[in-house]
Amino acid sequence: MNRPPPAVLSTPGFPHYGLAWSPFHSNRVALASSANYGLVGNGRLHLVSVGPGPGGVPGLSIDKFYETQDGLYDVAWSEIHENQLVSASGDGSLKLWDVMINDLPIRAWHEHTREVFSVDWSNINKDQFVSSSWDGTVKLWTPDRPRSMTTIHAHQSCVYQAAFSPHQPDLIATCSTDGTVKIFDLRAPAYTPSGPTNNNFTAPLTAAALTVPASGTEVLSLDWNKYRPFVLASAGVDKAIKVWDCRMVKLGPEAAQNPAVGGACETQLMGHELAVRKIQWSPHRADMIASAGYDMTCRVYVLNIPSSVVRV
Repeated sequence: MNRPPPAVLSTPGFPHYGLAWSPFHSNRVALASSANYGLVGNGRLHLVSVGPGPGGVPGLSIDKFYETQDGLYDVAWSEIHENQLVSASGDGSLKLWDVMINDLPIRAWHEHTREVFSVDWSNINKDQFVSSSWDGTVKLWTPDRPRSMTTIHAHQSCVYQAAFSPHQPDLIATCSTDGTVKIFDLRAPAYTPSGPTNNNFTAPLTAAALTVPASGTEVLSLDWNKYRPFVLASAGVDKAIKVWDCRMVKLGPEAAQNPAVGGACETQLMGHELAVRKIQWSPHRADMIASAGYDMTCRVYVLNIPSSVVRV
């Protein structure tokens, strides 16, 4: 069987850090890009369409792009407005864009003091998104407010990613250079916004509901399983992908000192020769996960999960 060649889109001078499919349009993709691999220079937010090319072969085309003063590291589509998306920038800012407007963002926020490395829009509380930064904080936002709703001092060092649980709207998972994965519960009284503005902006909150000692080195990426609540995967510099069940309590001296420490490693997946930069569970299967590494390979793993555990 002859398969058509893959569609290729080139953006010279602007390597990509993040990609997001529109939740409303199956043929619309956003790319967060940075000049000079994000080390120095400006950025671009590309809007890309997927459609039939010559001979009916799928093709990629750039509909438009937005220039930014600093590199972009991530992008997320709004879950409530089909034409809006938010970008995360190296200068510590977040910008909300509307694809129907050509030049400027419709809103901008600048509270982070270092690079914003990830942004995630909640698919349950659809008016909220979360950002994580190298300044060690995670911030909760809504497009209608001029300031963040809540600031969480999640880690003492860089927070590479923060992601909402797809099952529990008030749970956020984070990963960091400190080798841990943490889960924060926004239902805790400390995280409840007390007014129209963020009164905790100058006094970040720190209490994690659970801390998973995921690695002896940096954890660069995480993702929640879409079908198994409280199960997530982490990956990073140790070249391993680890699947955690956060309902399992860790026993031993570490747990005795800190009862919020937990998580049992179900599976460890090896194969990458260098650090794993990104992982993502399949939205269609509970036992499939994909990864991308600094060894310039992408890999797909199928886990051996008992059928009694998988509820699809």
